[in-house]
Amino acid sequence: MTDPAAVERDAAEAASAFSHPAVAPDATAAYGEHPDQVVDFYAPRGAGGGPAPLVAVLHGGAWRAPYDRQHVTPFADFLARQGFAVANVEYRRGRSLPHQGSEGPAAGRWPETFDDVAAALDALPGMAAAALPQADIRRLVLTGHSAGGHLALWGAARHVLPYDSPWRLSSPPSLRGVVALAPIADFAVAQELGVCGGASAQLLGGPEQFAARLPFADPAALLPTGIATTVVQGREDIVVPPAVAESYVAAAAKAGETVGLTLLDGVGHFPLIDPAADACAVVAEEISQLAW
Repeated sequence: MTDPAAVERDAAEAASAFSHPAVAPDATAAYGEHPDQVVDFYAPRGAGGGPAPLVAVLHGGAWRAPYDRQHVTPFADFLARQGFAVANVEYRRGRSLPHQGSEGPAAGRWPETFDDVAAALDALPGMAAAALPQADIRRLVLTGHSAGGHLALWGAARHVLPYDSPWRLSSPPSLRGVVALAPIADFAVAQELGVCGGASAQLLGGPEQFAARLPFADPAALLPTGIATTVVQGREDIVVPPAVAESYVAAAAKAGETVGLTLLDGVGHFPLIDPAADACAVVAEEISQLAW
């Protein structure tokens, strides 16, 4: 049973993270015809005016429809105020489906969620060049929170997908690296722990599809990538517990790859994307380490 004090802390952290008003982008571009196939761009703030590294943000929310990119616009703006060009990527998420006689939000769509992330990342250099001339697309870092952390890790690993995957790249993506924030990075462990109500299995189409689709979707199965990767994780996270990130890092080590793991004491799930939290500054520094 979860400690009531931990639940109370998580609620307070979530309230703080979601208390900031949404920040409108400087530009928006579409990478497809669906309303969710869009990317919001934020220009780097402050002095300088020269080319700035581009950070692509993939939001979380258990791949479920109620949670869109709006809740990470303050985080995107925060990164822009640190001098980054920012791309806030939207993608199709789960639809409401009947669960034992009641309606509930499913986690993600197979294969549309993956179709969208692959298409957005493939189109991003051209979109950024047109919408945000300040962006240096040669210095691209992926970041994502929770379910978005999964998608960031997956997006960086498409060159090691199975050969029959429609999303496979013939060569590694042009990235400086990935900073995954409390990512759902090991689906088997996430399912064992019941993370987000079994969202990982829902994303893959249900329990009957889970094992067959893991090699196409699970970051822990897509190693080594050869892409510089850092995971930032709160030790007190009860939404995506540290055991998920730790298992992914262990899988990387077993595959012969070193993945950085920054564990933050006294931090839960949401401060990582909360501009008012010290943890958010740690995230920006980790991104800087790769981007610059």
